[in-house]
Amino acid sequence: MSVLIVGSTALDSIKTPKAENPRLLGGSASHAAVAASFFGPVRLVGVVGKDFPQRYIRLYKRHGIDLRGLQVLPGKTFHWSGEYEANMNHRRTLKTELGVFETFSPTLPPAYQASPFVLLANIAPTLQYHVLEQMQRPKFVAADTMDLWLNVALPDLLKLVERLDAFVLNDSEAEQLTGEDNLLAALKKIHRLGPKYVVIKKGSHGSVLSGPKGLFICPAYPLHKVVDPTGAGDSFVGGMMGYLAASKGPVEAHIRRAMVYGSAVASYCCEGFGLQRTTRTTRAQIDGRVRELERLARF
Repeated sequence: MSVLIVGSTALDSIKTPKAENPRLLGGSASHAAVAASFFGPVRLVGVVGKDFPQRYIRLYKRHGIDLRGLQVLPGKTFHWSGEYEANMNHRRTLKTELGVFETFSPTLPPAYQASPFVLLANIAPTLQYHVLEQMQRPKFVAADTMDLWLNVALPDLLKLVERLDAFVLNDSEAEQLTGEDNLLAALKKIHRLGPKYVVIKKGSHGSVLSGPKGLFICPAYPLHKVVDPTGAGDSFVGGMMGYLAASKGPVEAHIRRAMVYGSAVASYCCEGFGLQRTTRTTRAQIDGRVRELERLARF
């Protein structure tokens, strides 16, 4: 089954203490779509400007990503520039140029409206909700978010969360949303908002799932070297959704393994700038890291 992914498509300029790379392919939808493409068909909805490099269009197509939902408008592509400290958990934004993304209104081609799996990658909750209004009874809908929307669009976010099957956020956002610094207490409150599944990302410490059958602790793949963590969270949820869409039977039977696959894909994202390493990865390599994680986590 196909995965519909809606989010930002951007050009990222990334600086670390050891290197600097300008205008890389980035954005929440780009990272998630490439990650999901290792498992099956992906439909991408986003917006870029006339300055968007054709080599990135070709890269999407090499991964079999359906681009009928990618709008190309007069103007400039969303551009983000950021700098990481020696501790890669800390970064600061140097510049944000919204370009055509400022007026983005995701419009689904008719063929996309019946997509069974939907990932609302990190964009404004009003846009995520607008996508849901165009869908025809999807099987499973997940949405990712960020602290910005908790600060400036909380009512819109809460309206969206009511309609989700799965809500994805990081641990600090869970605390901000619920006022609870205890993870279990925070999960309980988030479930009351509507979603059947809640996935809390904890960066290099993995992730936690709460669902009908209780908790699952998903490890992160241990890396000897992190080059650039930009997009790792989007790669994680994209890989998870791609695996779920490729699996037969109920979501509950596969969601834990789907998270482990998402963790494996995210580890490759961290080993290169932007999508440079992820796009050179193979499904066989991802399977290998999943087997390693199984071995490391078994006792």
